[in-house]
Amino acid sequence: MAVALTLNEVLEKAIQKEIQSQQLYLDISQRVEHESARDAFQELARQEKGHQNLLEQYQRGELKKGALGREQAVDYRIAEKLDQPEISPDMKLPDVFLLAANREKASHEFYLGLAEMHPAGEVKRLIGELASQELAHKQRVEFLYNEVGFPQTDGG
Repeated sequence: MAVALTLNEVLEKAIQKEIQSQQLYLDISQRVEHESARDAFQELARQEKGHQNLLEQYQRGELKKGALGREQAVDYRIAEKLDQPEISPDMKLPDVFLLAANREKASHEFYLGLAEMHPAGEVKRLIGELASQELAHKQRVEFLYNEVGFPQTDGG
């Protein structure tokens, strides 16, 4: 059954997910030994902070052109994608990468759905950019998964 939330409630959930993603990526960056993976997760955390800032601007009403009313009911049927399993301390690194990739996929789909609800304009464009960035994050995490899960050997 679809859940109807106000846009303000959706934005609040999205902001919380961006904060959780930041924390997850900073935690992972402290756990990985590979410098390139550590740097990648630190960069992902910085980008998620930028997403949080943009969503907070929207929530505060600072983005006007093409914005929906904050109390408008939103029936977008993707809220369930906001809930993801938490990382456990004993997860193997490839599993951590898969979890991160799934979170990024869910975020990508969430922002695509949110963008579809908006009329053409600045807000729709910004949310579409967030969707694209989340897809890029997924691709980056999947690359790291391949590097860790399927390391190259001397034999090729």
